[in-house]
Amino acid sequence: MERREFTKGILATVASFALMDTLIACNGINNKTKPIIQHWAIQLNEFCSDLKMNSITTLQWQQKMEELYNQIELKEIVKFIDFDNLVKGFEYPNLGVATKPVKFPKLEGLPENTVFVKKIFGMQKDRAIIPHGHSNMASAHLILNGEMHLRHYEKIEQDGQNLIIKPTIDKIAKLGESSSISDEKDNVHWFIANTETAFTFDVIMLDLNDKIYDIHNLDIYNSEDLKNGTLKAPILDVETALKKYGKHHH
Repeated sequence: MERREFTKGILATVASFALMDTLIACNGINNKTKPIIQHWAIQLNEFCSDLKMNSITTLQWQQKMEELYNQIELKEIVKFIDFDNLVKGFEYPNLGVATKPVKFPKLEGLPENTVFVKKIFGMQKDRAIIPHGHSNMASAHLILNGEMHLRHYEKIEQDGQNLIIKPTIDKIAKLGESSSISDEKDNVHWFIANTETAFTFDVIMLDLNDKIYDIHNLDIYNSEDLKNGTLKAPILDVETALKKYGKHHH
């Protein structure tokens, strides 16, 4: 009887551990990857803090952001930001893109109020994050869902109500790929969704160098070819830019 009771106890213990493993798996927690994603989030905040304090340049920040996005599997980031819940009931605009703020789980070493803004940007097929340039800000963008036609331009200078720009990137951005902008590199960007829906996860740094950030929406289709590899693109107000570029017509 004692042997039988002992065996029952062992089996009950094994069953308890099996149940625990099942519960952990059902909650999407992976003990091996959890420390990695936590370290990733803390590193992200450190790099952004360094940029805010001018300890690194925006070019260095862009490089570090690309390295960070390549360090961890996309599915872990999707879980970490609770993407599935974020997109429940997501309202897609007929023109352009909609956004939702992202909240990170509470982590030791990560402040509740980070120095960077974090959002998801979502849109329907053929809708666009309209072509625009920036001043006094930097941002990094990870394709979380779908596929996008991505174009980047280098901002050379502002000429009145125009920006002089140089094309730098023109490609199809696929799941897990990333891009970034700053005053120093690839300042102007333009995304068009190629799939039924498409989403990016964005890390945004505003008011760099203690200057208020600004955004310039551009009329790329009506730009003047300056015959030296650059374009002179008119600056548009948001409403006009959305009407012209918010939905791509084939």
